[in-house]
Amino acid sequence: MKTNILTIIKWSFEIALLMLISFIYYLNMIIVTPTVVYIPSGSINKIITQLSLQNHYVTKLDAIILRFLGSPQKGWIYIGSNSVTHADYLYSLTTAKAAMEDVTLIPGETTYIFLNQLSETLGLDRALLQKYYNKYSRYKEGEFVPNTYKLPIGMSEENLIRTLLIESDKQMQMLSMKIFGKYDRNKWFRYVTVASVIQKEAASTNEMPIVSSVIYNRIKKGMRLQMDGTLNYGEYSHTKITHERIMTDKSSYNTYIYGGIPNTPVCNVSFDAIKAAIFPAQTSYLYFVKGKNNRHVFSCNYSTHIKNINNATK
Repeated sequence: MKTNILTIIKWSFEIALLMLISFIYYLNMIIVTPTVVYIPSGSINKIITQLSLQNHYVTKLDAIILRFLGSPQKGWIYIGSNSVTHADYLYSLTTAKAAMEDVTLIPGETTYIFLNQLSETLGLDRALLQKYYNKYSRYKEGEFVPNTYKLPIGMSEENLIRTLLIESDKQMQMLSMKIFGKYDRNKWFRYVTVASVIQKEAASTNEMPIVSSVIYNRIKKGMRLQMDGTLNYGEYSHTKITHERIMTDKSSYNTYIYGGIPNTPVCNVSFDAIKAAIFPAQTSYLYFVKGKNNRHVFSCNYSTHIKNINNATK
């Protein structure tokens, strides 16, 4: 009887030791992980499930371990390495903070320039940023809402583009719901296209509804917009528009050649510009030129417009 008890104790000890060794081995296993991980809100079980769906190497055992380590962080966190032990990975989930970098998209800037900015600031592959923008966006331009974004260092190009597009679309939906009570994406982006011309042309927020009225007035009369700002698209965002450029640029952005507004937005626009596109001022203006005080002078007829041009150049 005594021998049986000693045998059972010995077996129990060996099993416990084996389990301990297996547990230590499990914690010291090397796993491959993105350097930046998104932790959703919710219970530990929900977090583990979501991480598992994102192809992170986690199991139900990790949920138990995390209950002893503490609650995981929420949002984007910086793991710091692509290759860590399982123990370090779980510890990072509870303690790591995101290394953030501010990136500002100013109203009127093009996506081409913004992607350059993201690449330089965050050390990301410019070609991959363009690839994923083309994959997930429906429009060549105007998908991003100008803002200062706090972005985690180490986020992949794909996750970054998807995050920015989703966040921008949410903001556009909210504004559309406030104005129209619904969100019709195709209709909305027609306004964004008009807004992009306004954004490029207006010297101030106060001018935007007036510039908007000129756009609609010229279209109503069958006149071409003939606005230089529409040629500041893409890589030409900061390029001075010359007569040669006007004569040789065959893109749909050239409102000297083609009637109406461009096929797609010229740039990323502020909500002030969108509101101006939706609610233009009630004027009869057809022309404007930048005056000496950097504000535009508006006119209803061509002869007055020529006088305004001469006065501006004196």
